Amino acid sequence: MTPRLEQARLLVVKIGSALVADGAEPRTEWLHGVAADIAECRARGASVIVVSSGAIALARSALGFLQPRLRLEEKQAAAAVGQIRLAQAWTTALAAHGLVAAQLLLTLEDTEDRRRYLNARATLTTLLGLGCVPVINENDSIATAEIRFGDNDRLAARVAEMVQADQLVLLSDIDGLYTADPKRDPAAQHLPEVSALTAEIEAMGGDPPPGYSSGGMRTKLAAARIATQAGCAMAIAVGHVSHPLRALAEGGRCTWFLPTPDGRSARKRWIAGSLQPAGRLVVDPGAVRALLAGRSLLPAGVRGVHGEFERGDAVLVQDLAGDTLARGLSAYASADARRIAGHRSDDIERLLGWRGRDEMVHRDDLVLTTSLS
Repeated sequence: MTPRLEQARLLVVKIGSALVADGAEPRTEWLHGVAADIAECRARGASVIVVSSGAIALARSALGFLQPRLRLEEKQAAAAVGQIRLAQAWTTALAAHGLVAAQLLLTLEDTEDRRRYLNARATLTTLLGLGCVPVINENDSIATAEIRFGDNDRLAARVAEMVQADQLVLLSDIDGLYTADPKRDPAAQHLPEVSALTAEIEAMGGDPPPGYSSGGMRTKLAAARIATQAGCAMAIAVGHVSHPLRALAEGGRCTWFLPTPDGRSARKRWIAGSLQPAGRLVVDPGAVRALLAGRSLLPAGVRGVHGEFERGDAVLVQDLAGDTLARGLSAYASADARRIAGHRSDDIERLLGWRGRDEMVHRDDLVLTTSLS
């Protein structure tokens, strides 16, 4: 069945910079409309988390940053100034409806490191239990280019996975996914529902747009993969109307991405949602068959080890054609993995001088991609 917003018990709403900011000023009236929508969701018994961009946009004018592209240190300075204004705008809008805002700033490392991930989840769960509305943004003031989400679509999906939300709504400048870019192709058809993220669907994402935005449909589809693999339905809906969540609840046009029904554990949801794998393991056809049968990845089936990683780091598992089959946590550091790759498990102690696990990646630490699972 197609999801409905009024069914949500825990809802994550992502809002982009263009919706929050009008030049150097927050769009106060629009924010109050969204706050009213959140209050309506709360009245129906749903908890709501907001993932909001806009900090850098709100600081550009004040700092004289009028050029289209900023250097990393300029972005970090702008984020430090603008985040205060963004938090104030949300605090005021939510307070007008009797809601308490709480600010969280996250980096990619906060969700990739298991202990920090669990700590962030505990904080969010506590805030929701206290009746607060968490407002989350990427911590641009300290995140380097190498450890950034780069867009709040994927951050929102990772948050939805973290708290086990049942719905994620990405408010956008478009009412969903089309078979092609509707601005360029008048024959493009709107897709009201996507049941699986196939290669054909992902090809519809196109290239990211130029300018200030770091998102675009491609990152929204990446977010859909993270969310749906975690059992969370995701919608792409128009955000520039005055009450976007109310419009969606009343049947506004959007695209719903349906959650996968595979019932993964919390640990496997975390593995599947990892955004920055440290390396790649290339495997032979026999290993591919073993993975599809639900078995672990043994050293004998590994034909190549790429990247530098430590034991316990996330890695991609790819076939000889370069297609990604799975994500998992390596039982060996990359240097040791290279030494035992292609060998039987009985040879591990002789090759390394110590006895490790029989598996390169144990099935409990392995998640197949949606297209194969």
